[in-house]
Amino acid sequence: MRILFFGDIVGRSGREAMVKHLPALKQKLQPDVIIANAENAAGGYGLTLKIAEEFLGLGIHCLTTGNHVWDQRELINAIGTEPRILRPANYTDGTPGRGHLLHALPDGRKILIMHSLGRLFMDPFVDDPFAAMDKMTASHKLGQAVQAIFVDFHAEATSEKMAMGQYLDGRVSAVVGSHTHVPSADAMLLAKGTAYQTDAGMCGDYDSVIGMKKELSVWRFTKKIPGERMMPAEGDATLCGCLIITSDATGLAQEIMPIRIGGRLREALP
Repeated sequence: MRILFFGDIVGRSGREAMVKHLPALKQKLQPDVIIANAENAAGGYGLTLKIAEEFLGLGIHCLTTGNHVWDQRELINAIGTEPRILRPANYTDGTPGRGHLLHALPDGRKILIMHSLGRLFMDPFVDDPFAAMDKMTASHKLGQAVQAIFVDFHAEATSEKMAMGQYLDGRVSAVVGSHTHVPSADAMLLAKGTAYQTDAGMCGDYDSVIGMKKELSVWRFTKKIPGERMMPAEGDATLCGCLIITSDATGLAQEIMPIRIGGRLREALP
């Protein structure tokens, strides 16, 4: 199975880059399933149903989120009606929405997409993300009930992301991190066959501070006083993500290849 994942889509610039580049990437890479983290798509803060529908209309099969999932309050009600939008699985029982999607391909193959939120330097009050992943993998065995399992682990600390990758090694096809908006240079296959990358990077303007206008960010760091609300940078965006190729027989990964196209970063394509 060919799984295409995009890191955090930030603001209008990231959305426009997705519209611009995704059709050509689909033609070149021939993905079976496309997943994107969209929690910063609405002006840098959350996701609206209208924007989600635009992404789904482009052929993205699943949208993950993260700690900004409820920044656009309309999603609290809307997320229950659209199973292709995921909130973190380790939110308390009773939270609207769900943290996983079982997606069937036209040829009958199935992929389980799971999404969880880190706690270290993030949100110590959410439930244990490792236990949440245990619960779902126990009922969906890789290579048996499903042909692939993909995990978007939305976390701040590289150590927590790496620990999740090692914890799930051999039980899922891929663990890819999101949230920090900087693509990490550690795409690899772990010892038991799980593809791993600490962070896929963002889909946004890299002439910025993690996607936000650089002037506002620098002001906050240097003046140490409140300033204007942080707003997404509006220049040409780079799409960042990765392509994972798995074995249909085992569900384990055969390759993981970083993707960068457009904008300011050096292009990287399989």
